[in-house]
Amino acid sequence: MSLEKVISISGKPGLYKLITQTRGGFVAESLIDKKRISVNVQNNVSVLSEIAIYTLTEEIPLRQVFENIKKKENGKPTSVKAKDSKDKLEEYFFEVLPDYDEDRVYASDIKKVIQWYNLLQEHKMLDGLTEEKITDEEE
Repeated sequence: MSLEKVISISGKPGLYKLITQTRGGFVAESLIDKKRISVNVQNNVSVLSEIAIYTLTEEIPLRQVFENIKKKENGKPTSVKAKDSKDKLEEYFFEVLPDYDEDRVYASDIKKVIQWYNLLQEHKMLDGLTEEKITDEEE
């Protein structure tokens, strides 16, 4: 599954996959507990394929950051936990994305990226990232 079908809903934990559209929004299924919820258009929703991380020179798509983590961890869960100290999280993120912008990428953002990566890895949803990148570049 591509990141275009995976969303984050403000105020709700974890990630959701889009199931179907409705007249006033859409139905999404939690990756954590498989519960389906109705999401209306007033909810603040972020599609993972649209999220990017600031670096000192450009914005790097979240997909690329996930690929870097996957490469570093050999496809396994991250060696750091989202609840680790701010210093430990930043040190880890520098290994994954050496030129990330420390002034605009907060520890809370790094925590989310790590949580999301681990959730996607657990559901084996990271395998399609490379193919997705190739398809994007061909267009």
